[in-house]
Amino acid sequence: MSANFSLVLFLLYIPLLSFAQNGNCTRQDLIKSFSKSEKLLEVDEFITKGKNEEAFKIIRDINSKQNFDQSLSGILFFLEAQIHNNNGSFNKSLEAYNKILNKESTNKDLLFYTYLGIGASYMSGLREFEEVIPNYKKAEALLDSNSCKIKKALVYEALGTVNLLKENLKDSESYYLKALNIYLKERNVLSTARTYNNLGNLYFEHDFDQKAKVYFLKALESFPIKDSTNIHLREKFNYNLFAVNEYLGNYKKAIAYLEKSNSLRDSILNRDKVWEIAEYDKKLAISEKQKELTILGAENKAKEAQRNAVFISAAVLLLLLGVSMYYYIQKVKTNKIISSQNETLDNLNATKDKLFSIVSHDLRSSVNALKSNNKTLINSLQTKNLEKLDGLLASNSSIVNGAYNLLDNLLNWAMLQTKQTYFLIEPHRLHHLVGQVVFNYEALLKEKEITFKNQVSKNAKVLIDKESFKIILRNFLDNAIKFTQKNGEISILSSLDDDYWQVIIEDNGLGMRADKKAELLSDSKLLSKKENEGIIGTGLGMHLCKSYIKKNKGKFDIETQFGIGTKIIVSLPKADVDG
Repeated sequence: MSANFSLVLFLLYIPLLSFAQNGNCTRQDLIKSFSKSEKLLEVDEFITKGKNEEAFKIIRDINSKQNFDQSLSGILFFLEAQIHNNNGSFNKSLEAYNKILNKESTNKDLLFYTYLGIGASYMSGLREFEEVIPNYKKAEALLDSNSCKIKKALVYEALGTVNLLKENLKDSESYYLKALNIYLKERNVLSTARTYNNLGNLYFEHDFDQKAKVYFLKALESFPIKDSTNIHLREKFNYNLFAVNEYLGNYKKAIAYLEKSNSLRDSILNRDKVWEIAEYDKKLAISEKQKELTILGAENKAKEAQRNAVFISAAVLLLLLGVSMYYYIQKVKTNKIISSQNETLDNLNATKDKLFSIVSHDLRSSVNALKSNNKTLINSLQTKNLEKLDGLLASNSSIVNGAYNLLDNLLNWAMLQTKQTYFLIEPHRLHHLVGQVVFNYEALLKEKEITFKNQVSKNAKVLIDKESFKIILRNFLDNAIKFTQKNGEISILSSLDDDYWQVIIEDNGLGMRADKKAELLSDSKLLSKKENEGIIGTGLGMHLCKSYIKKNKGKFDIETQFGIGTKIIVSLPKADVDG
């Protein structure tokens, strides 16, 4: 079975000028051919790290100099185009590239990379595929027998990617294999792995799932077993292997690859956090050094003032008065900031205390319930009352599952409050995401003998952060199962409403009263208990869901009748079905 690779799999577009460090094939060599100045290499480093504002500032400084070297204009336009591309401003990127083409004389290597850049902007940004191939062909025409082989591979890989997006199987496969042959000969591990992965995407998209699996494995095995680098790529390759094994029905392998992918993703987040802290420490050290220099300057001025006449002494006194006033004003401002922070801290502590009170109460209830059930379980074993054992085991399973979900929600809530969540809005198909979440609840649904139906349209495509949506759906589905009696029914449906797709979780469970519905729909940040106190719940999950729905620019509503059932309605921004 195949699926749209932009949804399930990670198609690795060619990173422009990311190739082997040999000969004249590197972006650094291109920059050095224009100037020996370290400034241009510094711009390139900032672009690579995603620090676009810092890179653009250096370009502006170079352009503003009176003795500006006009021969640098071409490479500066190129770097500017890269910045716009990183920011998603693809039309501005094309404008910068066209300025290079409009120059009377342009370096041949720069023209090659410019045509590649134009093609990439049309392909990955504007999705205008008819404009892509002509530009890649122009880049190819600039190559000759003396050209770097890696450049040829770049063109072949680019042509393979655009033909993959246009669903031209044979052309895409042919170009990818040409690129792969060069990468293997040049022993370019990174590009080889990327091309294996893209071939896997190609075969997966056209229903050659077994073949896709082989190439995804080759992509992953391109790196050494103990490789601690290329974490981003290895995370994506493991996810691709999860997807293809899932479609082939190899669920144990699929879960193993998914766990590895999640583990690598967590490593990426932790590493990025360390980098952020190091960057902050660096800025703090620079700030402290600047303060020291300022103080030393003030001391030197004071010593110089002592050697001057009465007039300068008076001026020094006025200066000291001004400095005193400055520090006084700064102190007042600081006190206001501290007061504001204390007020915020008090509010956070109040919320924390209430949360811990509710969580500790529910965890204690769970543990007491388990303790009571275990006593009964031991007695049943001693009396060999096997009929009662099934009920006790099912009850224990439900209690543990509820406690686990409570702790999971607590962790996600804490990450949301401390702004540690990784949030990426992308187009996704609802039907597949719903299937992934429901897969983890099949055993619980079967245990309660609940009939479940996934009636979400396969055409429904929304702009969301995938992981936060799974948390939303997991909480609502968990609630539906909790409040639905044995032999009940739960359905997940979809409905198109203007610019939104509605995801509707419907059950025929206990329902809720009007006042409870109004409380859940309110914007209050305080946590509340569930209406049915016999079922574990802090209200934290509902608060977490509402926060994530808001971050996804969605809407939330409830339709319910007490004793009949509930409909949870989550409206999410519609994405373009094509592309």
